[in-house]
Amino acid sequence: MRIAAYNVEWFDALFDDAGRLLVDDRWSGRRDVTRAQQIEALGLVFSAIDADAIMVIEAPDTNSRRSTIRALQGFAEAFDLRARRTVTGFPNQTQQEIALMFDPDVLVAQHSPQGLADAPHAPRFDGRFRIDLDVDATQDEVVFSKPPLELAVTTAAGRALRMIGVHLKSKAPHGAVGRDAVMRLSIANRRKQLAQAIWLRQRVAQHLGSGESLILMGDLNDGPGLDEYEHLFGRSSVEIVMGDSEPRLYDPHAEEALQARLTAPPSTARFYIQPERRFLQALLDYVMVSPDLRAANPRWRIWHPFDDPDCWGRVELREALIAASDHFPVVLDIDL
Repeated sequence: MRIAAYNVEWFDALFDDAGRLLVDDRWSGRRDVTRAQQIEALGLVFSAIDADAIMVIEAPDTNSRRSTIRALQGFAEAFDLRARRTVTGFPNQTQQEIALMFDPDVLVAQHSPQGLADAPHAPRFDGRFRIDLDVDATQDEVVFSKPPLELAVTTAAGRALRMIGVHLKSKAPHGAVGRDAVMRLSIANRRKQLAQAIWLRQRVAQHLGSGESLILMGDLNDGPGLDEYEHLFGRSSVEIVMGDSEPRLYDPHAEEALQARLTAPPSTARFYIQPERRFLQALLDYVMVSPDLRAANPRWRIWHPFDDPDCWGRVELREALIAASDHFPVVLDIDL
């Protein structure tokens, strides 16, 4: 089975309110890429991956007028994708939903949120998590701007497993003016993100403690050694979600980054830094598996146009990956 995680930058901007693709020469949300160019590129990438299930991060919006499911199933029909069904969870207010596209001939996936909204431990992901963020003996309330998507999955062969799609909060200090304000807001945002990671880890521990097979995937917006605030707090969100002791989740790219000292870690995203006139590469996207799934012959691959020889050698695919998004797909092939 092939399972992928893919953050598609401004996917929502490619559809009208009826979920129809806007194939025209107007600019997309991507820098110097038209909507027609991004749509064509995404169609090529999704077709080339040919996954049984794709966790789409920053999926099209759901609101009173728009529908994530309608848009993505229309996209799948336009490019004749096997992953032609879509399931979503709790909608959010960011125009960036989390959704799973899947092949109904291979598996069935249902939204299956766990926990109670007001539970003191591992509350439901549309609820509130209470934790002392700043060591002042006062409980703070943390919420997810993008609640993780919890799924119960059953394969055609009858194998049951859990999937969680995630997109943790960005640490960007929006609205801050001046160095001190930027630092204060960055630290506050980092505290909130680490609290979300602790919340997420509590749910992961529940599944692993019950012996359930689990795949957690998506954009954690964080990674080992990504910024200076990791030194202040001691560890990254990725390390928290993976776990300190057994049973742990596993992703080989995360493990490589944790061990990297003098070598560059893998990367899944590429951003243009305008003031510095250069590109920044980062490891932000992961597909983590439970210990039992490590015995199912898992093979990971980042479809990076400059780091993966096959992606580099196929010029049309290379250009499509660059035009489609500022993130690249992370693909897991596994015997399920």
